[in-house]
Amino acid sequence: MDCDAIYCFDRGSVLFALYPRGSDGPRVVAEISEDALRDLFGARGGGDSLVEACRDNFGQIEKVALLHYRRHPAKPVLLATGDFEFPSYLETDPAG
Repeated sequence: MDCDAIYCFDRGSVLFALYPRGSDGPRVVAEISEDALRDLFGARGGGDSLVEACRDNFGQIEKVALLHYRRHPAKPVLLATGDFEFPSYLETDPAG
């Protein structure tokens, strides 16, 4: 699935769309911090670089975001650097 993402300067993050039930299901807006995109995914410039890093690594980012959403669907999905560290990233997805 393509990554629909925008940089949000005032939040210091990139907001992106997440579709927990596939493209025909509801959309959830999630976010990943600037720090995570710089520290883990190689973003080096401004907002465009952050969005590009999100898009280029969306498979990995989406996997972690879905894990967070499925554990706590009523809470916002806010990803930080620590969310990608072992063992949380490698845990089994509760949805199978």
